Amino acid sequence: MIQARELTKSFGNTGALTGLDLDVPAGTITCLLGRNGAGKTTAVRVLATLLRPDAGWARVAGHDVVSDGHRVRERIGLSGQYASVDECLTGALSRLPRRVARKRAVELLAVFDLEYAARRPVRTYSGGMRRKLDLAASLMARPSVLFLDEPTSGLDPSSRLTLWAIIGDLVAAGSTVLLTTQYLEEADRLADQICLIDGGRATAQGPPAELKESLGAAHLLLTVARRESLAAAQRTLASFCSGIVKASAADRTIEMPVVPREGLVTQVIRALDEVGVEVDDIALRRPSLDEVFESLTRRAA
Repeated sequence: MIQARELTKSFGNTGALTGLDLDVPAGTITCLLGRNGAGKTTAVRVLATLLRPDAGWARVAGHDVVSDGHRVRERIGLSGQYASVDECLTGALSRLPRRVARKRAVELLAVFDLEYAARRPVRTYSGGMRRKLDLAASLMARPSVLFLDEPTSGLDPSSRLTLWAIIGDLVAAGSTVLLTTQYLEEADRLADQICLIDGGRATAQGPPAELKESLGAAHLLLTVARRESLAAAQRTLASFCSGIVKASAADRTIEMPVVPREGLVTQVIRALDEVGVEVDDIALRRPSLDEVFESLTRRAA
Protein backbone atom coordinates (compact mmCIF):
# COMPACT_ATOMS: atom_id res chain seq x y z
CA MET A 1 0.00 0.00 0.00
CA ILE A 2 2.97 2.30 0.63
CA GLN A 3 6.27 2.03 -1.23
CA ALA A 4 9.29 4.29 -1.16
CA ARG A 5 12.70 3.96 -2.76
CA GLU A 6 15.75 6.15 -2.21
CA LEU A 7 13.66 9.03 -0.90
CA THR A 8 15.83 12.09 -0.36
CA LYS A 9 14.89 15.43 1.16
CA SER A 10 17.18 18.19 2.40
CA PHE A 11 16.58 21.51 4.10
CA GLY A 12 19.54 23.66 3.23
CA ASN A 13 22.63 21.67 4.20
CA THR A 14 20.67 19.32 6.44
CA GLY A 15 19.70 15.98 4.95
CA ALA A 16 16.39 14.95 6.55
CA LEU A 17 15.96 11.90 4.28
CA THR A 18 19.07 10.35 2.76
CA GLY A 19 17.78 7.40 0.74
CA LEU A 20 14.79 6.00 2.62
CA ASP A 21 13.36 2.66 1.48
CA LEU A 22 10.01 1.62 2.90
CA ASP A 23 7.38 -1.07 2.22
CA VAL A 24 4.04 -1.10 4.03
CA PRO A 25 1.69 -4.00 3.19
CA ALA A 26 -2.04 -3.31 2.91
CA GLY A 27 -4.10 -3.83 6.04
CA THR A 28 -1.18 -3.55 8.46
CA ILE A 29 0.26 -1.11 10.99
CA THR A 30 3.82 0.02 10.41
CA CYS A 31 5.58 2.16 12.99
CA LEU A 32 8.47 4.49 12.24
CA LEU A 33 10.87 4.66 15.16
CA GLY A 34 13.91 6.86 15.52
CA ARG A 35 15.58 9.50 17.62
CA ASN A 36 14.51 13.13 17.38
CA GLY A 37 15.61 14.48 14.01
CA ALA A 38 15.96 11.02 12.43
CA GLY A 39 13.57 11.92 9.59
CA LYS A 40 10.27 10.35 10.72
CA THR A 41 8.06 13.42 10.34
CA THR A 42 9.70 14.39 7.05
CA ALA A 43 8.96 10.89 5.71
CA VAL A 44 5.30 11.21 6.70
CA ARG A 45 5.01 14.66 5.14
CA VAL A 46 6.53 13.46 1.86
CA LEU A 47 4.26 10.41 1.73
CA ALA A 48 1.23 12.58 2.50
CA THR A 49 2.17 14.95 -0.39
CA LEU A 50 2.90 17.89 1.95
CA LEU A 51 6.57 17.96 0.90
CA ARG A 52 8.12 17.26 -2.49
CA PRO A 53 11.11 14.89 -2.35
CA ASP A 54 14.41 16.00 -3.86
CA ALA A 55 15.05 12.54 -5.29
CA GLY A 56 13.68 9.01 -5.22
CA TRP A 57 10.03 8.04 -5.53
CA ALA A 58 7.09 6.96 -3.42
CA ARG A 59 3.64 5.52 -4.12
CA VAL A 60 0.63 5.46 -1.82
CA ALA A 61 -2.35 3.27 -2.76
CA GLY A 62 -0.73 2.82 -6.17
CA HIS A 63 -0.36 6.54 -6.92
CA ASP A 64 2.85 8.54 -7.18
CA VAL A 65 3.06 11.18 -4.45
CA VAL A 66 4.48 13.78 -6.86
CA SER A 67 2.78 13.26 -10.22
CA ASP A 68 -0.53 11.98 -8.85
CA GLY A 69 -0.73 13.77 -5.52
CA HIS A 70 -4.44 14.60 -5.76
CA ARG A 71 -5.26 10.88 -6.07
CA VAL A 72 -3.15 10.18 -3.01
CA ARG A 73 -4.95 12.85 -1.00
CA GLU A 74 -8.33 11.34 -1.87
CA ARG A 75 -7.31 8.09 -0.18
CA ILE A 76 -5.46 9.19 2.94
CA GLY A 77 -6.14 10.61 6.36
CA LEU A 78 -3.48 12.58 8.23
CA SER A 79 -3.01 13.65 11.79
CA GLY A 80 0.19 15.65 12.12
CA GLN A 81 2.57 15.98 15.02
CA TYR A 82 0.69 19.02 16.31
CA ALA A 83 -3.08 19.40 16.41
CA SER A 84 -4.09 21.70 13.54
CA VAL A 85 -7.67 22.77 14.19
CA ASP A 86 -9.37 26.08 13.46
CA GLU A 87 -10.03 27.83 16.76
CA CYS A 88 -13.09 29.64 15.42
CA LEU A 89 -14.94 26.48 14.35
CA THR A 90 -16.97 24.08 16.43
CA GLY A 91 -16.20 20.37 16.78
CA ALA A 92 -18.41 19.33 13.84
CA LEU A 93 -17.01 19.97 10.35
CA SER A 94 -16.38 17.92 7.21
CA ARG A 95 -16.56 18.10 3.41
CA LEU A 96 -18.85 15.07 3.33
CA PRO A 97 -22.54 15.50 2.41
CA ARG A 98 -24.31 17.16 5.31
CA ARG A 99 -26.31 14.13 6.46
CA VAL A 100 -23.34 11.76 6.20
CA ALA A 101 -21.00 14.25 7.87
CA ARG A 102 -23.40 14.84 10.75
CA LYS A 103 -23.81 11.11 11.40
CA ARG A 104 -20.07 10.46 11.20
CA ALA A 105 -19.29 13.47 13.40
CA VAL A 106 -21.69 12.22 16.07
CA GLU A 107 -20.00 8.78 15.96
CA LEU A 108 -16.48 10.15 16.31
CA LEU A 109 -17.33 12.73 18.95
CA ALA A 110 -18.78 9.89 21.01
CA VAL A 111 -15.75 7.66 20.42
CA PHE A 112 -13.35 10.39 21.54
CA ASP A 113 -15.59 11.53 24.42
CA LEU A 114 -16.09 15.02 22.98
CA GLU A 115 -19.89 15.06 22.76
CA TYR A 116 -20.20 17.51 25.64
CA ALA A 117 -17.99 20.03 23.79
CA ALA A 118 -19.25 19.51 20.22
CA ARG A 119 -20.94 22.92 19.97
CA ARG A 120 -18.22 24.87 21.69
CA PRO A 121 -15.62 26.87 19.72
CA VAL A 122 -12.35 25.00 19.50
CA ARG A 123 -10.52 27.91 21.13
CA THR A 124 -12.14 26.78 24.40
CA TYR A 125 -10.72 23.24 24.07
CA SER A 126 -7.80 22.02 26.14
CA GLY A 127 -4.67 20.71 24.43
CA GLY A 128 -5.74 17.11 24.85
CA MET A 129 -9.23 17.86 23.50
CA ARG A 130 -7.74 19.55 20.44
CA ARG A 131 -5.55 16.51 19.86
CA LYS A 132 -8.55 14.20 20.00
CA LEU A 133 -10.52 16.45 17.63
CA ASP A 134 -7.62 16.48 15.17
CA LEU A 135 -7.48 12.69 15.26
CA ALA A 136 -11.24 12.44 14.79
CA ALA A 137 -11.05 14.75 11.76
CA SER A 138 -8.46 12.49 10.13
CA LEU A 139 -10.95 9.60 10.39
CA MET A 140 -14.02 11.38 9.03
CA ALA A 141 -13.81 9.95 5.51
CA ARG A 142 -12.77 6.43 6.58
CA PRO A 143 -9.42 6.64 4.72
CA SER A 144 -7.81 3.53 3.22
CA VAL A 145 -4.40 4.84 4.33
CA LEU A 146 -3.93 6.71 7.59
CA PHE A 147 -0.80 8.66 8.54
CA LEU A 148 -0.43 9.37 12.26
CA ASP A 149 2.53 11.42 13.44
CA GLU A 150 2.91 10.85 17.20
CA PRO A 151 -0.88 10.45 17.53
CA THR A 152 -1.02 9.91 21.29
CA SER A 153 1.25 12.78 22.27
CA GLY A 154 -0.61 14.84 24.85
CA LEU A 155 -3.37 12.29 25.40
CA ASP A 156 -4.27 10.93 28.81
CA PRO A 157 -3.88 7.14 29.37
CA SER A 158 -7.59 6.45 28.82
CA SER A 159 -7.61 8.34 25.51
CA ARG A 160 -4.46 6.51 24.39
CA LEU A 161 -6.17 3.16 24.95
CA THR A 162 -9.22 4.43 23.07
CA LEU A 163 -7.10 5.46 20.10
CA TRP A 164 -5.26 2.12 20.10
CA ALA A 165 -8.63 0.37 19.88
CA ILE A 166 -9.75 2.66 17.05
CA ILE A 167 -6.57 2.00 15.09
CA GLY A 168 -7.03 -1.74 15.57
CA ASP A 169 -10.62 -1.55 14.33
CA LEU A 170 -9.56 0.45 11.25
CA VAL A 171 -6.94 -2.11 10.30
CA ALA A 172 -9.37 -4.97 10.91
CA ALA A 173 -11.70 -3.25 8.44
CA GLY A 174 -8.92 -3.08 5.81
CA SER A 175 -7.19 0.25 6.38
CA THR A 176 -3.41 0.66 6.36
CA VAL A 177 -1.73 2.72 9.09
CA LEU A 178 1.71 4.32 9.16
CA LEU A 179 2.50 5.98 12.47
CA THR A 180 5.41 7.54 14.29
CA THR A 181 5.69 7.45 18.06
CA GLN A 182 8.07 8.17 20.91
CA TYR A 183 6.42 5.48 23.03
CA LEU A 184 8.16 2.16 22.47
CA GLU A 185 5.46 0.19 24.28
CA GLU A 186 2.97 1.71 21.84
CA ALA A 187 4.99 0.48 18.88
CA ASP A 188 5.39 -2.94 20.49
CA ARG A 189 1.67 -3.26 21.10
CA LEU A 190 0.33 -1.89 17.81
CA ALA A 191 2.85 -2.52 15.04
CA ASP A 192 2.83 -5.45 12.64
CA GLN A 193 6.23 -4.21 11.58
CA ILE A 194 8.67 -1.56 12.72
CA CYS A 195 10.96 0.53 10.55
CA LEU A 196 13.86 2.03 12.48
CA ILE A 197 15.05 5.28 10.89
CA ASP A 198 18.44 6.75 11.66
CA GLY A 199 20.08 9.59 9.75
CA GLY A 200 17.25 9.74 7.23
CA ARG A 201 17.35 6.11 6.11
CA ALA A 202 15.94 2.77 7.28
CA THR A 203 18.50 0.84 9.31
CA ALA A 204 16.23 -2.07 10.31
CA GLN A 205 12.75 -3.23 9.40
CA GLY A 206 10.65 -6.18 10.52
CA PRO A 207 8.08 -7.45 13.05
CA PRO A 208 8.79 -6.46 16.68
CA ALA A 209 9.41 -10.09 17.70
CA GLU A 210 11.92 -10.54 14.87
CA LEU A 211 13.82 -7.40 15.83
CA LYS A 212 13.95 -8.54 19.46
CA GLU A 213 15.27 -11.95 18.44
CA SER A 214 18.06 -10.22 16.52
CA LEU A 215 19.62 -9.26 19.88
CA GLY A 216 20.11 -12.93 20.73
CA ALA A 217 19.68 -14.53 24.13
CA ALA A 218 16.87 -13.96 26.58
CA HIS A 219 17.52 -13.90 30.34
CA LEU A 220 16.22 -16.26 33.00
CA LEU A 221 15.71 -14.60 36.38
CA LEU A 222 14.98 -16.61 39.51
CA THR A 223 14.97 -16.23 43.28
CA VAL A 224 15.74 -19.25 45.45
CA ALA A 225 13.94 -19.78 48.73
CA ARG A 226 17.10 -20.22 50.81
CA ARG A 227 20.43 -18.46 50.48
CA GLU A 228 22.40 -21.65 51.23
CA SER A 229 20.95 -23.35 48.13
CA LEU A 230 22.30 -20.67 45.77
CA ALA A 231 25.50 -22.59 44.90
CA ALA A 232 23.60 -25.80 44.13
CA ALA A 233 21.23 -23.80 41.92
CA GLN A 234 24.13 -22.31 39.98
CA ARG A 235 25.68 -25.73 39.35
CA THR A 236 22.34 -27.14 38.18
CA LEU A 237 21.57 -24.23 35.89
CA ALA A 238 24.97 -24.29 34.14
CA SER A 239 23.64 -26.71 31.51
CA PHE A 240 20.86 -24.28 30.57
CA CYS A 241 23.04 -21.19 30.42
CA SER A 242 24.38 -19.65 27.21
CA GLY A 243 26.74 -17.15 28.86
CA ILE A 244 27.85 -15.81 32.22
CA VAL A 245 25.71 -16.53 35.29
CA LYS A 246 25.20 -13.62 37.69
CA ALA A 247 24.29 -14.49 41.28
CA SER A 248 23.53 -12.30 44.28
CA ALA A 249 23.69 -13.91 47.70
CA ALA A 250 22.13 -10.85 49.32
CA ASP A 251 19.02 -11.04 47.14
CA ARG A 252 19.09 -14.84 46.62
CA THR A 253 18.81 -14.21 42.88
CA ILE A 254 20.36 -15.70 39.76
CA GLU A 255 20.32 -14.13 36.29
CA MET A 256 21.65 -15.95 33.25
CA PRO A 257 21.39 -15.71 29.46
CA VAL A 258 19.49 -18.58 27.82
CA VAL A 259 18.32 -19.59 24.36
CA PRO A 260 14.50 -19.53 24.56
CA ARG A 261 12.75 -22.80 23.72
CA GLU A 262 9.44 -24.42 24.43
CA GLY A 263 9.11 -25.73 27.98
CA LEU A 264 12.38 -24.15 29.18
CA VAL A 265 11.01 -22.75 32.45
CA THR A 266 9.34 -26.07 33.29
CA GLN A 267 12.60 -27.94 32.64
CA VAL A 268 14.53 -25.56 34.89
CA ILE A 269 12.07 -25.94 37.76
CA ARG A 270 12.19 -29.74 37.48
CA ALA A 271 15.99 -29.77 37.45
CA LEU A 272 16.14 -27.60 40.57
CA ASP A 273 13.51 -29.70 42.31
CA GLU A 274 15.58 -32.85 41.71
CA VAL A 275 18.50 -31.37 43.69
CA GLY A 276 16.25 -29.99 46.43
CA VAL A 277 16.38 -26.31 45.48
CA GLU A 278 13.14 -24.46 46.17
CA VAL A 279 12.27 -21.43 44.04
CA ASP A 280 10.32 -18.39 45.21
CA ASP A 281 10.12 -16.69 41.82
CA ILE A 282 11.14 -17.36 38.23
CA ALA A 283 10.72 -15.42 35.00
CA LEU A 284 11.99 -15.52 31.42
CA ARG A 285 12.76 -12.00 30.18
CA ARG A 286 13.08 -11.59 26.46
CA PRO A 287 14.85 -8.59 24.89
CA SER A 288 12.64 -5.51 24.97
CA LEU A 289 11.97 -3.09 22.16
CA ASP A 290 13.82 -0.46 24.22
CA GLU A 291 16.94 -2.64 24.07
CA VAL A 292 16.49 -3.17 20.33
CA PHE A 293 16.15 0.58 19.80
CA GLU A 294 19.23 1.41 21.86
CA SER A 295 21.30 -1.35 20.28
CA LEU A 296 20.43 -0.58 16.67
CA THR A 297 20.69 3.20 16.94
CA ARG A 298 24.01 2.87 18.77
CA ARG A 299 25.24 0.45 16.09
CA ALA A 300 24.19 2.85 13.34
CA ALA A 301 25.96 5.74 15.05
